[in-house]
Amino acid sequence: MSPVSAIISQMQLPPQAGAAYLQLLQQLYGCLSGVPRPAVIGISGAQGSGKSTLARALTAQCNAAGISAGTVSLDDYYLDKALRQQLAQAVHPLLAQRGVPGTHYIQHAITDVQAVLAGKPVALPQFDKALDQPVASLPAQRFDILFVEGWCLGVQPQTMAELAVPVNPLEAVEDSAGQWRHYVNQQLAGGYAQYWQLLQPLIWLQAPDWDSICRWRAKQEQQLWRERGQGMTDRELARFMRPFQRLTQASWQQLPAVANYTVRLDLQHTPTLLAAD
Repeated sequence: MSPVSAIISQMQLPPQAGAAYLQLLQQLYGCLSGVPRPAVIGISGAQGSGKSTLARALTAQCNAAGISAGTVSLDDYYLDKALRQQLAQAVHPLLAQRGVPGTHYIQHAITDVQAVLAGKPVALPQFDKALDQPVASLPAQRFDILFVEGWCLGVQPQTMAELAVPVNPLEAVEDSAGQWRHYVNQQLAGGYAQYWQLLQPLIWLQAPDWDSICRWRAKQEQQLWRERGQGMTDRELARFMRPFQRLTQASWQQLPAVANYTVRLDLQHTPTLLAAD
């Protein structure tokens, strides 16, 4: 089994979906192989959509072709727990949870991308979600292509009218005045917007609906329990997902016009490449 096939097999997809993923990889690799290098390519998609798997598979495909490639997640730039607690006390309690814009070392992420584009080596960060803490960075390396994957890459700030309406009970009860979501929106308009501009081209994995995303994310948590013996309970996970709902739903409105490549996922996770440059 090739390294790419091994990576796809870890998703434990039905045979038809697995075959479609291999075809998708060939299509995307054909599109991306002509991108001027060094390049930083974004892969956007909701939790459980397969963006980290796609990033790793494309990285393996590039390396097999002699192209120095690597991958990093926006998640790897999360603030540590102590800093998030400070943010929660200074701005809003919901910022204690990792996830939304404003809970990352976004300037660090920008600096790393700028270094890659300048042909300089970078020591990519790592974040352990089970520990909820950053861990040691990887050894410094120079990349021809760096794949950056993240759940909200490319999402733009919302209007005041959009922010005014809560999308779920968490926003209605715990952010009734809208302070949290306005802060997140301000972050999107600042350093995150600068970061998005550096990720070219952008691939978007389009999930079918919010319920599917929650199911897919639950599968990830079950795998974490199997591998690490720790993770979130079903109730904790349901609560954890609610802060992601607003921008995930916004992505369905915004990203069709922003992404260079759109990959539609059906309920069985079968991908179809809809649009390409």
